[in-house]
Amino acid sequence: MKPNPKKVPLDFDPVAEVSRLKAQTKAIRKRNYSQRKSALDNYHGEIIILLANGATATEVHRWLRELEVKVSLSTVTRWIKKHG
Repeated sequence: MKPNPKKVPLDFDPVAEVSRLKAQTKAIRKRNYSQRKSALDNYHGEIIILLANGATATEVHRWLRELEVKVSLSTVTRWIKKHG
């Protein structure tokens, strides 16, 4: 659909509009590289104690499911590697 030049407002500045839109796009796409919080971080102390008392990653995963924390076993094992 072609724009109708007769309906363009007189104060319309296309260069300024494109510049504003590009700045907006840059702000939207900017990545946040801060450390993301894991659902398991809320249970850090309990998980460490369970591991110290001989629990396996599978048992920790089962315990978390009983608490209705929905994470996969691979998430638990990665978290243990990083924090345990």
